[in-house]
Amino acid sequence: MELCGWSLGAVGHTRPGNTGCRLLAVELTSSNTKPVVQEFQSVELSCIIKSTVTPDPRIEWKKIRDGETSYVFFDNKMQGDFATRAEILSRTSLVIKNTTRMDTATYRCEVAAPSDTKTIDEINIQLTVQVKPVTPRCTVPKAVPVGKTASLHCHENEGFPKSTYSWYRNSEPLSPDTKSNAKFQNSSYSLNPTTGTLVFHAVHKGDTGRYSCIATNDAGFAKCEEQEMEVYDLNIGGIIGGVLVVVAVLVLITLGICCAYRRGYFANSKENGESYKTPAKPDGVNYIRTDDEGDFRHKSSFVI
Repeated sequence: MELCGWSLGAVGHTRPGNTGCRLLAVELTSSNTKPVVQEFQSVELSCIIKSTVTPDPRIEWKKIRDGETSYVFFDNKMQGDFATRAEILSRTSLVIKNTTRMDTATYRCEVAAPSDTKTIDEINIQLTVQVKPVTPRCTVPKAVPVGKTASLHCHENEGFPKSTYSWYRNSEPLSPDTKSNAKFQNSSYSLNPTTGTLVFHAVHKGDTGRYSCIATNDAGFAKCEEQEMEVYDLNIGGIIGGVLVVVAVLVLITLGICCAYRRGYFANSKENGESYKTPAKPDGVNYIRTDDEGDFRHKSSFVI
């Protein structure tokens, strides 16, 4: 706030005085423009009138989130859901109770002082509400043969800020850098703390164990249950033997089918007592069947 005065000249004329010249202007400040709070706790958004000559300035609070602006405090009343969980403190500051992740936004404190030369001032407060991670979803293969690749996954999407991930085997943390720990120098794996992915490029028997993952951020952490991963030897001899047995069975089946065809088991045969098929007869000739042994005798007929 500055007040401009006039000084008297040597000949009795007045002239503006540079010293002691102050403008009447409302001015705001804050004790914390970037407050951070955990979800469900209370927070104060500080807005302090540093100077003004207006005895009763107008106070407004607005919320800006995802490009949309809405009123928090307007016409001396809390607006929307803030009516039951927010209040004005020390004339201008805003207190939000039971904060949620949706309260993360920019809040603007605006003060209108009609009696000041500069009648309006504003200040922005960036509020961050931290959210604890939920139990991450972990995926661990149950059994992997020696020398094969194994991928383990861990992820959760509720925490804010985003979680980082760490893996444990038999309750011991796996180092992101295998060379930094003698216990894991024989392991060929890569661990990404950002994505929560653990990849064994070539597992060996020592990688067998109970695996779990912890998701962590500034608000807290959460852990998934342990899952067993077994690394087993591949029985090459057994696999070859099984293949040979299958081939031998197929060969025997093929030979059996061939022998059956050669012996006529699959040929079309007529059962005994099957009636004879009457042969075709030439025009003008009739055959009469006798009762003796089914013979036929010839009978001529003439067509006139």
